[in-house]
Amino acid sequence: MNKKLQVLKYLIADFLSATAAWTLFYIFRKLYIETEKFGKPIPVTFDKQFFYGLILIPLLWILIYYFTGTYKNIFRKSRLKEAGQTLLISIIGVLIIFFTLLLDDQVVSYKNYYESIITLFGLHFGLTVSSRFILSSITNYRIHNRLIGFNTLLVGSNKNALHLFNEMQNQHESSGNKFIGFVHVDNKNGHSNDLNKNLHDLGELSDLKNIIKLNDIEEVIVAIESFEHENISKIITELDNENIIIKVIPDMYDILSGSVKMTSIFGAPLIEISREIMPAWEQSLKRFFDIVVSLFILTAFSWMYLLVAIAVKLSSKGPIFYSHERIGWHGKPFKIHKFRSMCMDAEKNGPALSSKNDSRITPLGVFLRKVRLDEIPQFYNVLIGEMSIVGPRPERQFFINLIMQKDPHYKHLHKVRPGITSWGQVKYGYAENVDEMIERLKYDVIYIENMSFGVDMKILIYTALIVIQGRGK
Repeated sequence: MNKKLQVLKYLIADFLSATAAWTLFYIFRKLYIETEKFGKPIPVTFDKQFFYGLILIPLLWILIYYFTGTYKNIFRKSRLKEAGQTLLISIIGVLIIFFTLLLDDQVVSYKNYYESIITLFGLHFGLTVSSRFILSSITNYRIHNRLIGFNTLLVGSNKNALHLFNEMQNQHESSGNKFIGFVHVDNKNGHSNDLNKNLHDLGELSDLKNIIKLNDIEEVIVAIESFEHENISKIITELDNENIIIKVIPDMYDILSGSVKMTSIFGAPLIEISREIMPAWEQSLKRFFDIVVSLFILTAFSWMYLLVAIAVKLSSKGPIFYSHERIGWHGKPFKIHKFRSMCMDAEKNGPALSSKNDSRITPLGVFLRKVRLDEIPQFYNVLIGEMSIVGPRPERQFFINLIMQKDPHYKHLHKVRPGITSWGQVKYGYAENVDEMIERLKYDVIYIENMSFGVDMKILIYTALIVIQGRGK
């Protein structure tokens, strides 16, 4: 399956639908609205203003669709759900166009405004939903007839796995699952000979990540036995940072925590684990906010960067910036940047956390940390997408390994971009030992489970108060 090609089809269809809708609406205004306003027939002439609109209006619609997540999971679209989403987005988009472009038009009666809104909405929604219905129907036909499918891994090797495999393979209309193989939860539990005849035995649960990567797995279905339920938490945690869909058989529902939803009515009864932390539109809003604020601070406060850089250089020997590897989004390493607040060779004896009266911190560094000025170079990390303004603080792999020995839930922090500030940072500031890092961890996990743009704003307000009051540590 070519996802980029499918996205391109949707982009072209949406662009052409918006173009046709705007053209027809323009003709409607000439023949009806303007004819009524001027009391004589108005010829339909396509002027420069029309062609500007013909380019800008469809691009506006594409941006709205992008920010609301329309082009995500492009092969897994429910036609009914998509129609509802298109309806809502069309209402919002038409209102934006009306209040920005059409409200200042001179009309005979206010009823003309209603007629304009209804006509534009009808044209745009009708054309868009029709083209999308055709694309989705073609895709669904190909999936149901097993012309395309999603590489699927079965976790489990006994009766439940065999039953589920047979049920899904014998469906009259395919759910789209193309089974690549199965893995054992524990080798001592053995496997069904019948399952082994139909599917490849790909290995053990301990090698799950490599199996997913090597086989381009898009979906994992967990179908383990009741005596293997003690491994469910391990399985979900292992899969948590993988960009895949996770489904389980229904009898595990009472074991799982978090939000789940039924994914099929006519197919095999599976429950999908919902890992959407924020709605697509809110994720886009958060990223847009990060970019705008970072650009503003990097440009408007460039003088401050210069002053701090000079102060750091004059206050002690060593480089102006401190750059070090941290582990970020999806567990990927990146270089974090700070103004140096410690003396040179502060970690010559190995990685060490700072403490309240740490002799390694320079006098200027104490001030920079209190008002968080040492962190401001990280707005560059935010701008290029390695970090966010609000999110769990990134750590070094050395300390992550120590934390994971006591609390494996730290892995959940890699579900989101790390941040310059966080709820844990507001509560604790710089952690002085692993125990404090674990104590701070619970606040970051709670933040992730309750992420929203509103929560980010609250954290930023508290961070601003800490900076103003100089209470950072």
